[in-house]
Amino acid sequence: MSDVDSRPVALVTGASRGIGRAIAIDLAAAGFDLVLGYHSDRQGAEETAGRVASGSSAVSVGADLRDLSSGKVYVDAALGRFGRLDALINNAGIARDRRIRRMTDADWADVLAVDLGGAFSCSRAGASALAESPRGTIVNVSSIVGMNGNVGQANYAAAKGGLLAMTRSLAREFAPQGVTVNAVAPGFVLTDMTLTLPAEIIEANIAATPLARPGEPEDIASVVAWLVSSAARFVTGAVIPVDGGLSL
Repeated sequence: MSDVDSRPVALVTGASRGIGRAIAIDLAAAGFDLVLGYHSDRQGAEETAGRVASGSSAVSVGADLRDLSSGKVYVDAALGRFGRLDALINNAGIARDRRIRRMTDADWADVLAVDLGGAFSCSRAGASALAESPRGTIVNVSSIVGMNGNVGQANYAAAKGGLLAMTRSLAREFAPQGVTVNAVAPGFVLTDMTLTLPAEIIEANIAATPLARPGEPEDIASVVAWLVSSAARFVTGAVIPVDGGLSL
């Protein structure tokens, strides 16, 4: 087996920017080769590939997570390029915030399809390969909104809360194969998505955070990197808030 073939392989969805990009960079530094999933931002995914640690290989793969066959596209790319899959990071997500009286069918359906259905699709597609890994692992990127709810985010909260429930269910289901399944629940993190919010909302979220600052993508990535490492080999079914105390 060549050195490339012996390296662990991680699939990171939503890897074009923000939290997904930071996760990919950290996993590459930890010795992973990467499949970088994206929907429309191919350039962003290729920029992520260009920023990973020297010695790591990265391939960008486009698919639409609203389609439940998308997970197979990503996993097939991992197996075709690297011959294995060791870590699945279900990070991709969208938000369509609106109070429920004005929330459209598409607002509801698209958020549930990407944020929850996409994680289901990738987990289903990757199950066999992860079971064959020396230490298969899944990390789902949820949100404290999935724990606490939030005004104007019924769709997002439902999707992220469902992701937490799925995390616990899959942790039980995959345990006999030695595959761990965990989730991180970020608080208010500065990303392209949150930076589009009105200034007063950004300020209110920071003021409500006991550590008195917003999170950065790297704060989430470091916890994900720990969860996929051997140091967390006895952790499964866990939900770790990474929120500066916002959920207290």
